[in-house]
Amino acid sequence: MSDFDSDNLSENEWEESGDLAWNEFDWELYLREQEVAIHHYLGFYEELKASPDRIDEVADKMGWDRADADEAEERENPEKTLYSDEIYTLQKNPVYIATKALFLSLRRSWEAIASSPGRIPQSLALSYLSCLHRCEEQAVMAIHALDFGDYSMAICLFKRALAELNDGFAIIGSEEAGGYAAIGACRDDMRMRLFDLREIWLRVISDCREDSSRPADEED
Repeated sequence: MSDFDSDNLSENEWEESGDLAWNEFDWELYLREQEVAIHHYLGFYEELKASPDRIDEVADKMGWDRADADEAEERENPEKTLYSDEIYTLQKNPVYIATKALFLSLRRSWEAIASSPGRIPQSLALSYLSCLHRCEEQAVMAIHALDFGDYSMAICLFKRALAELNDGFAIIGSEEAGGYAAIGACRDDMRMRLFDLREIWLRVISDCREDSSRPADEED
C-alpha cells in the first residue's frame, strides 16, 4: 500500500528541522492544522464510503500519493505553503490521520446511541467505548514505533490493536447487542469502519515485515 508505505513517513525529517525555534503559539497553530487534516479525511471518507476502494480513494483525495507533485507546486507557489509544512511530527503521519479519523467517527456514532437513556444498557455502552479506547491506544503506540523505524515493535503493537478490534466486532455482534434496534440501525456502518481500520493496519504490518526482512545494504 503505497499511500501508507512505512519507508515514506518521516525518515530524518526531525534532523532537518532541528533549527526551528517555535513557541507555544506556533505549536498551537500547527496542532490545529493537523486536527483539520483528521476532519478532512473523515469528510472524504463519508463522501466515498459506498466505494469498495474507499481507503485508497480517500488517500488519493488527501494527496498522500502525490507528494512529489505537491513539493513542485510549493516551489512554484510558496505563498500556498501551509504553516505546518515547516516540520514533521506524528500528527502528519497518514496512518495516524486515518486511524484517528475512523476512531472519531466510531465514537461519535456510539455516543449518539449511548447518550439517550434507556436505548442500551450502561454496561454495554461502557464495554464498547472502553474497547475502542484500548484499541486506539495500542494503534497510536504502534504508529509511534513506526515513526521511529522500530518495525518489529510496530508489528507487535498493531497485532495488539487488532486483538482489541476483534473484541469490538464481538461486542456489537453479540446476542445482547442484537436485541437493541438502535445498534442494529448502525451496526453495518460500524463494522465497515472497523474492517477499514483492520485493512489499513494489515497493509502497514505487511510493509513493516518487508522492510524488516530487507538486507541492510539494500536500504542505502
